[in-house]
Amino acid sequence: MGIKVKDLSQQIIKFNDNQNFRHDDFYVSKSNEHVLNFINQWPKWQKNFLNLSGERSSGKTHLMNIFIEKFKGIKLQAQLFDNNDLRKIKIYQNIILENLDTNIDEQLIYTLINTVEQDNKYLIITSRKPIVDLGFKLKDLQSRTSNFILQTFEKPDDNLMFALILKNLSDRQIFLDKKLINYIVKRIERSYSNIFDFIYKIDEMSLKKKKSINLKIIKEALGE
Repeated sequence: MGIKVKDLSQQIIKFNDNQNFRHDDFYVSKSNEHVLNFINQWPKWQKNFLNLSGERSSGKTHLMNIFIEKFKGIKLQAQLFDNNDLRKIKIYQNIILENLDTNIDEQLIYTLINTVEQDNKYLIITSRKPIVDLGFKLKDLQSRTSNFILQTFEKPDDNLMFALILKNLSDRQIFLDKKLINYIVKRIERSYSNIFDFIYKIDEMSLKKKKSINLKIIKEALGE
């Protein structure tokens, strides 16, 4: 049975608080459905190594938390990964290493990959850029990462942007008319991180002005 999440064809009304990483908060659209479909094929992957890439706030951690809940495993931070973690993974079939960049112990990550391969485990590495493009100094590591399956979160489409804006507003207990949300969708930069940054900005402006968020505040935040 695969991971079940909320499809954007369903009506979006409201969200419960404190559900940042629950199934119902992961919205599927054309921007990310290919990633979800691939994840749902576990363990029938062509390789045991997956690189999940996408910009900040695109949903990598969210999806990996759902994956762990469903399929079990251990989730570790790449920058903090050490020899103790290397021992910890022995009892797990699925290992998730989050936020990989060049600020790592390359030899240790190379050892991790070899261990996963020898023990026939599964390794998922998340990163903002595809790891094959990071340019590791250790040639053996660069070579091994080039053999990972790559799945990338695409830029959010209008439906996903609407859902994420609505979710972020709801988390802050802010309720806007759909027309205002659509106004924002059509004018802000099409990126996940910008959605969260913009909602933070209009919330702060609203608090400073001691006024509810309206079209005037939104236009001011947009620089119109």
